[in-house]
Amino acid sequence: MLQALGLGPAEEAVYTALMAQPVACAYDLARQTGTAAAETARVLAGMEKRGLVSVADPPGGEESGPAGRLSDAALSVRYRLAPPSVALAPYLVEQRSALHRAESAFSMLIEQYRNTAVNSAGAVVEVVVGVEQVAHRFHQLQFGAQRELLVFLVGAPVAVPREDADLAENSALERGVDFRVVAARDYLDGPGVIADVRGALTAGLELRLVESLPLKMVVSDRERAMVPLDLADSGAEPSAIVIHRSGLLTALVHLFEREWDRARPLHPTPSGVHAEPAADEQPTGGELEVLALLLAGFSDRRVASRLGLSLRTVERRTRRLMDLAGVDSRLQLGWHAARAGWL
Repeated sequence: MLQALGLGPAEEAVYTALMAQPVACAYDLARQTGTAAAETARVLAGMEKRGLVSVADPPGGEESGPAGRLSDAALSVRYRLAPPSVALAPYLVEQRSALHRAESAFSMLIEQYRNTAVNSAGAVVEVVVGVEQVAHRFHQLQFGAQRELLVFLVGAPVAVPREDADLAENSALERGVDFRVVAARDYLDGPGVIADVRGALTAGLELRLVESLPLKMVVSDRERAMVPLDLADSGAEPSAIVIHRSGLLTALVHLFEREWDRARPLHPTPSGVHAEPAADEQPTGGELEVLALLLAGFSDRRVASRLGLSLRTVERRTRRLMDLAGVDSRLQLGWHAARAGWL
C-alpha cells in the first residue's frame, strides 16, 4: 500500500510494524518483519533521514563495530514513528504531481497524434491480426478506459480468454469506470458464464440482455473501439479493426445506445441471474387462471383437473409466470403477482 507513495517494500514492512507499538528498536522490528536486525537498523536510519521516524533515545555506545558492522548499541536504538499525516503528506503530494504530469503528457501526445494524422484513413481504422495482437489491443482499450466502457457480447470468446476479460472487467469496476454491457442470449450458454455474470453484476456491472446482436464490440471512453472481423475461412487467424474518433465511431456508439434501450436488464438472484420481462410481455389469460387457483391453495394436479389441462401444461405455465416475475419460488410469485396487479 505505502509503495504507491514511494516507499520501498522494506520501509513499508518496518513502518507498518512500528505502527503497532509506540517505540521499538531494530531487534524488536526484525522479529516482526522477519528481516535481519542489521538490515532493519539500516532501513530505520534511512527512514530517519527521510523524516518517517525519529530517535526516541540516543545510542549508548559506538554505532559501528569492526569492519563497519553495527554495534549492539546501534541495534538497540529505539525509534518513534512520525505521524503519518505529517510524514507521508509530502510523498502523497509528489505522487499526485507525478500523476498530473503524466496525464498532461498523455493528453499532449494524443492531441499531437491527432494533428499529425488528420485526414489520414489509417488514423481512423487500424487492422489488427493475430491472437496476441488482438488480445493486446483489447486489454489496452479496457485497462486504459478512464470514464466509460460500452461492450457487446456475442457467443464464445475467440482471441481473448474469458478469464482475461474478467480481469480487465474487475480492474475497470475498481477504478470506477461506468461499465455497460449488452449481451446476446447465446453468450449466457457458455460453461460457467452465469456464475461470472452474477459476480460482475454484484460488483457493479450494468448488463442487459437481447436475443441477438449484429457484432461483438468494445468502446473505450467514446474515443476508440474494437470490432472483431468474422471471416468465412474458419482457419484464418483472429483479426479485428480498431476505430478511432470519427463518424464511424459515433455510429457505433449510437448503435450501442439503441440496443441498450431495447435490451432487458439482468439482475443477480440467489441461484443465478434473471432478466426483466419486456414491456409487452404480460401473463396470458390461461396463465392467470392457473395462477389464481394456485394462490387459492390448489395443487398442480387439482389445477390441471379443474381447467381440463395436462399436468405438464400447468407446470409450464407456472414456470413462465415465474420467469416473467423474475422469481425463484411460488411464494415470491404470489407476492409479485399482487404487487404487479396480475390478479
